[in-house]
Amino acid sequence: MPRPRTVSDEAILDATHDLALRIGPARLTFAAVAAEVGLSAATLVQRFGTKRDLLLAVATRGVDLWVGAADRAGSGTPLDRLVAGLVLAVETIRTPEQMANSVTMLQLDLSDPDFHAQTLRGAQGVRAGIERDLRAAVEAGELRADVDPVTLATTVETTYHGAMISWAIHREGSLADWMRRQVENALRPYRTTDRPAG
Repeated sequence: MPRPRTVSDEAILDATHDLALRIGPARLTFAAVAAEVGLSAATLVQRFGTKRDLLLAVATRGVDLWVGAADRAGSGTPLDRLVAGLVLAVETIRTPEQMANSVTMLQLDLSDPDFHAQTLRGAQGVRAGIERDLRAAVEAGELRADVDPVTLATTVETTYHGAMISWAIHREGSLADWMRRQVENALRPYRTTDRPAG
């Protein structure tokens, strides 16, 4: 019988993601990941195959967590959930250096068809979640009745992506706080009552 796994695949993938954010994907090796998770590099190769396979598994898990962030954001009004979900989606990025390494990982996501398929799946899922929350916000009276959720969802998604880069440039406070302000600012003209961006 096979021996039970002492470290789950999910734990390895999460550790690999965190390591890639710290040192960048180019410097990431099986030996470095092995040191992080307390396993041998040979064990990791046996489980995941090549470095590309490992990074693709990291990307796939990352997309699942990205899309599911809104559902993990908790209760509250539809707009509260929307904002909290987008803030939660960037919680692992705490320094400009981590953002730079995230952009390096994005280059792979955009240039390799398999990685791009996962990134596109994630972006479509996030936009669909934003649109869902915006529709609920219109129905709940948080947003004006004339708001088009499809158009506003694209605006909010674009704000989300742009906020990460602008934060890395301006470096004012934490990314989480910066993200919250930018998304709230994008929503403010459409709210039925004004609310501070925090």
